[in-house]
Amino acid sequence: MLGPVILAASRSDRMRRLISAAPVTKQVVERFIPGETVDEIVPIVRELTGRGLELTMDVVGEDITRPEQAAAARDAYLELVERLGELELGARAEMSVKLSMFGQALPGGHELALANVRPVVEAAAAIGTTVTLDAEDHTTLDSMFAIHEELRKDFPQTGCVIQAYLFRTEADARRLAAAGSRVRLVKGAYKEPAEVAYQQKHEIDKAYVRILRILMEGEGYPMIGSHDPRLISIGQELARRAGRKPDEYEFQMLYGIRGDEHLRLAAEGHRMRVYTAYGTDWYGYFMRRLAEKPANLRFFLRSMISKG
Repeated sequence: MLGPVILAASRSDRMRRLISAAPVTKQVVERFIPGETVDEIVPIVRELTGRGLELTMDVVGEDITRPEQAAAARDAYLELVERLGELELGARAEMSVKLSMFGQALPGGHELALANVRPVVEAAAAIGTTVTLDAEDHTTLDSMFAIHEELRKDFPQTGCVIQAYLFRTEADARRLAAAGSRVRLVKGAYKEPAEVAYQQKHEIDKAYVRILRILMEGEGYPMIGSHDPRLISIGQELARRAGRKPDEYEFQMLYGIRGDEHLRLAAEGHRMRVYTAYGTDWYGYFMRRLAEKPANLRFFLRSMISKG
């Protein structure tokens, strides 16, 4: 089970330095993170939307230790919103934010994160798009859900993410599956203890299906975050049984993974959104992508060997 080892490495400064210094790393990282700046990411946005896909944009970075860094993260998202507005892509690209980037873990972090994320949500609404609050480790979720509830009072389209591997998530899904809600369901990509989360893949998969059924049978807008062909098929069947039209749910996958499947689903008339990250603080995001799927790790290791 390499996944937990990789997730532990994602929080290691020593491993960060080692991997960042490897000559091949930049080439491999670009498979998942296609740019560091707004200027570099704009051509990607245009290419993907031109091929019938939608996007959710993530400015990567989580290790926030000072309020000034949280303010800088807010400003980076505001710059992104401004560019999307100039390109008239508000209807095709939303934003995903991690509240840790907005200062959630700092003293007074709940209020600080809410104060920093609100202008981003306001700016997104002004160009016709929205924001989804990403889920992080289980200790942050009560704060995230409270901020989500507060933002939805003025911006009801604000979305959130729930993670199938957590025991609490079925109850969260029942609460969130209400009219007007937007909920992305993922398996989960943080190292969580056995006291709060399923540890075995088959348990997580079964929980994913149970939770997705709750969302599909509810009154909200489910977003299926998975690359698993079996779960994608199950999602389509659950949508059919619930009587949902193609524009009443969507699929979401990561940039750089199963690109042909992105296009296939879009060609079949499904809403297909590509989670596209960019930025300089890529390490934690990159390591979780390696942990999620053995094929990603094999790709990285083969690249290191071939370039060594």
